[in-house]
Amino acid sequence: MSARSLSKAFAALAAGAALALGLAAARADELVMVRSLQAFPETMLTLQESIRRHGYVISRVQRVDVGLTRMGYKTDLYRVVFYGKPEEIRRLRRDYPDLIPYLPLKLSVFAENGQTLVVGVRPLALWAFFDHPELFDVFARWDRDLQTILDEVREAR
Repeated sequence: MSARSLSKAFAALAAGAALALGLAAARADELVMVRSLQAFPETMLTLQESIRRHGYVISRVQRVDVGLTRMGYKTDLYRVVFYGKPEEIRRLRRDYPDLIPYLPLKLSVFAENGQTLVVGVRPLALWAFFDHPELFDVFARWDRDLQTILDEVREAR
């Protein structure tokens, strides 16, 4: 599969992820993407270190490339990083069970043409679906943290 085909496949996967997150009306401004000049392993390390510096815990890193390869796609490396603050996630799951499918937070990381991309849904996009006043501050904080994390990934050399 060519790089262009892989990009199209990823765009379809990102759209599918947005739909799975209940963001059927996801607009481009609700998705974030950064391109890193680092190799995939270094980008993964930079991303995970930045997530931890912001006080989050990485709960899991899931390999997606294996499944894509089994489906016939020729792909480089592809991972989904799940992260959050465990106590905060437990409290939110207890107090707002409708949020359970969206927690922990997720970022997709994949290699393309010698670069590594990190893609996710802006946490503030959840506000359109969960407009409890007390959740706005949580979503806004997650959104600010995500922007800072992605800036660190983008600027890393």
